[in-house]
Amino acid sequence: MQVVLVTGGAGFIGSHLCKYILNKEDKVICLDNFFTGKIKNIAELKFNPHFSVYPHDITNPIKLKEHVDQIYNLACPASPIHYQFDPIETIKANTQGVINVLEFARLNGAKVLQASTSEIYGDPLEHPQKETYRGNVNTLGPRACYDEGKRVAETLFTDYHRKFDLPIRIIRIFNTYGPNMNINDGRVVSNFIIQALKNEPITIHGSGSQTRSFCYVDDLVKGMYKMINQDSFTGPFNLGNPEEFTINELAEKIIKLTGSSSRLVYNSLPEDDPKMRRPDITLAKEKLNWIPIIPLEEGLIKTIEYFKEILSINP
Repeated sequence: MQVVLVTGGAGFIGSHLCKYILNKEDKVICLDNFFTGKIKNIAELKFNPHFSVYPHDITNPIKLKEHVDQIYNLACPASPIHYQFDPIETIKANTQGVINVLEFARLNGAKVLQASTSEIYGDPLEHPQKETYRGNVNTLGPRACYDEGKRVAETLFTDYHRKFDLPIRIIRIFNTYGPNMNINDGRVVSNFIIQALKNEPITIHGSGSQTRSFCYVDDLVKGMYKMINQDSFTGPFNLGNPEEFTINELAEKIIKLTGSSSRLVYNSLPEDDPKMRRPDITLAKEKLNWIPIIPLEEGLIKTIEYFKEILSINP
């Protein structure tokens, strides 16, 4: 039995990851400051004797009595609404926070995986995006606290690997959706589902012709687990679903699946919002034998059922 630390473990992706690792019969320690993470996301796990939760902000040094074998670092707000709420704290999570995670990993001799992001590619001039693409990021824009923060985090991971031979893994997560998404996170899938279930106008930023690729959370978690449990590659590897949809297509699918009477309304596109987003997952296919298998419609149905339940509790 390995001891696995998941920072941000009460968040959307982190909670699914904790559950998946527990099902592999390893011990999980969840660290979360509960800024975006929710106790309800991990409520079912508290009865597992191999699961423990510690409220903690990684911008402070990590101190645990137990030796840790693996670390997944997911501790950072990931939706624009949340990471722009306090951009300086977002940058701190990706700099001082990442240094604290890396120092803790070094002291434990632990493998450590950084949950990086497709946002490091910015508004890309290459399509689809390969890991070799260096990105098109506005260092002064409202998204820079997250985009540049994650880029610096990758640099820190790589330099700890060079200097201390720390066993690192880096993945770049593309748009992911599923149960446990926050109801107010401002992401396109959750926004559209909630608006459709309430028969409210579905708000689309820009013309709706911009594209995204949507990966169901179960597929992503399997890729993360494969990445940390191999010893041949540090990454970065793109993890996402390469099937591409326009925002208009996504809205129409959600209206159809919910039976909603919502109509589409269009607002201006936010500054630096990417026009295209699609991963090239050749490396993950070849090196990890990983591909996403859950089609968008199947994943949306599961996510819609989750939000139906949430809205019945909190109408």
